[in-house]
Amino acid sequence: MLNSRTSKTPFKALIVLCTVSVTFGSAFAQDHFNSKGAEPSSYTAELQQQLRDSLPFEDERDFEESRRGFIAEPASRQILGARGNVVWDMTKYDFLLRGEEFDSIHPSLQRQATLNMNFGLFEVVPDFIYQVRGFDLANMTLVRGETGWILFDVLLSSETAAAALALANEQLGELPVRAVIYSHSHIDHFGGVLGVTNEEDVRSGAVQIIAPSGFMEEAIAENVYAGNAMSRRSGLQYGRVMPSSPFGQVDSAIGKGLAAGTTGLIAPSLVIEDAYENHVIDGISIEFQNTPGTEAPAEMNAWFPDQKVFWAAENITATVHNIYTLRGALVRDALQWSKQINEALYRYGLEADVLVSSHNWPRWGNERIQEVMRVQRDAYANLNNQVLNLANQGVTINEIHNEYQVPPSLQRHWNVRQYHGSEFHNSRAVLNRYLGYWDGNPATLAPLSPSDSAPLFVEMMGGADAILSRGEDLHEQGQYRLAMEILNKLVYAEPDNRQAKDLLASVFEQLGYQYESASMRNVFLSSAQELRNGAPPIGAPRGTSPSLARAMTTTQWWDALATRVDSRLADEMNFTINFISPDTDQQFVIEMSGATLSNIEGYLSENPDVTITMNRSDLDPVIMGQATLAQQLQSGVGEVQGNQAVLLQLAASLVQFTSGFEVMPGTQN
Repeated sequence: MLNSRTSKTPFKALIVLCTVSVTFGSAFAQDHFNSKGAEPSSYTAELQQQLRDSLPFEDERDFEESRRGFIAEPASRQILGARGNVVWDMTKYDFLLRGEEFDSIHPSLQRQATLNMNFGLFEVVPDFIYQVRGFDLANMTLVRGETGWILFDVLLSSETAAAALALANEQLGELPVRAVIYSHSHIDHFGGVLGVTNEEDVRSGAVQIIAPSGFMEEAIAENVYAGNAMSRRSGLQYGRVMPSSPFGQVDSAIGKGLAAGTTGLIAPSLVIEDAYENHVIDGISIEFQNTPGTEAPAEMNAWFPDQKVFWAAENITATVHNIYTLRGALVRDALQWSKQINEALYRYGLEADVLVSSHNWPRWGNERIQEVMRVQRDAYANLNNQVLNLANQGVTINEIHNEYQVPPSLQRHWNVRQYHGSEFHNSRAVLNRYLGYWDGNPATLAPLSPSDSAPLFVEMMGGADAILSRGEDLHEQGQYRLAMEILNKLVYAEPDNRQAKDLLASVFEQLGYQYESASMRNVFLSSAQELRNGAPPIGAPRGTSPSLARAMTTTQWWDALATRVDSRLADEMNFTINFISPDTDQQFVIEMSGATLSNIEGYLSENPDVTITMNRSDLDPVIMGQATLAQQLQSGVGEVQGNQAVLLQLAASLVQFTSGFEVMPGTQN
């Protein structure tokens, strides 16, 4: 009999849905927090008024473009799941439609949040291109082919994708889906595919699935290995741990927020491998431009030469994007991003009449398109170049965010304001990409953990009472970042100090109100709520969908399992497992040595301790959480030969991750 711990580890070890069901749709309990926050201070209100007086609000082209071509919205502003559950709810943002100026929201961010209230079907190019906006974080773009729809990006969830397609068919006449194009490897652009087509139609050739080079690997891999941590952090970045209100989550920069439905994945039937490829899809000529290393590791633009329409995927939106995303991901290449936009500008932008993106709203007219493309190009290049300019003069990663400034000429353009990324975390990301996290000072090379160093700081500052007194003074003076420095030390030194946590929460709250970046706002306000109320209860991750389970490679499964090995438990373990999947004709060697689990495909050990033979299709239920590896073997699904005690050893080395771990000290319930 295998250890019961074994029965829990395979699914928990590789939550493929760390981005799917948690990062983009986890069951955070929003009613855990109050929607009414503290009032903005006089300092915050004064700052917001100064911004209203200084920003170019007279430029209203975005409002004209965002409303252009509106056809209809559905009867309900909510989208429901099969069980009657609310998957998407635009009504929670209706406070933005009242025309009120909120001092608790950066005026520029409130402008963006209002623009993102688009909800419904829009005509982009008459009788050719349409968009459904406001049904999810991304847009669904529909291109009318000769016999049916070509869909560019199909949202995050099946429910929202199905609702978007239904609205288009209702208003424009029902057409079959002939092709689905994934612009890139982030799930808010492909997760809803099962709401618009199915695997059988793709296998039969009735529907094509088209994606950029490297799509499948990146779509699965980005969030698997650090998925548990990423899911927790994404709740902060997207504000999923707090209600939507003028004092809470108001926007996600490139859309309102994230739907909470079901997700899936169908593998591409056509992969765009070359830098540029021309294809005719349902009678429509399209040139695809691969843009690896930009907003996603696998991403592509598209050009419609006959209609002079440029599809910019998520490489050009109505904001400066993330070079480092706060949920956690590989740092992106700002210079490469800029160069790919420049290439698109000169190859397509000089003659484009329409620019369409997977978020926000389109642009019309060549002069306007060139303006948008040039400033987007310049924003990423300036970020890269000026950070390196400062770094080469000795500015470190712990200073760069206070030194780098966006040039005033760029700040005058709304589409490169800091709604998603921010100059704070993006500048640090660029420096980290080139020079790493160390600032060159030996004292910061191997620093103490905050909880270890904080007590000494508190002692040297005269104790908790002195810090609280000074913190209150700084808070009353509007010196919020200074107050944050000392109060954060106190909270780490004394996690149970209620007064310290409440005061730090008030500081975080005012800073959150002041930030233009939706990501920054959400992180600060969410953290304030957690300091006051404790971390929110987080629902258990849902099982992996069958389509995503099939998409995950066996190597990725073992790699993810390896992240759960506790080296302290595995030290001195040495064993070798042969793993054979007859239905896919694959074989693997898995070794535990040096307290580390490794795997390699294409080999078999001559002297394994144990051999497992199991069809890859029989591993899918394990990945989906419907069965365990132990249960499969015990029920006769697959065979085990050799020393089965090795499997008990492996199970004994694995740890369980919890999805609601503490971020700020003293917030664990």
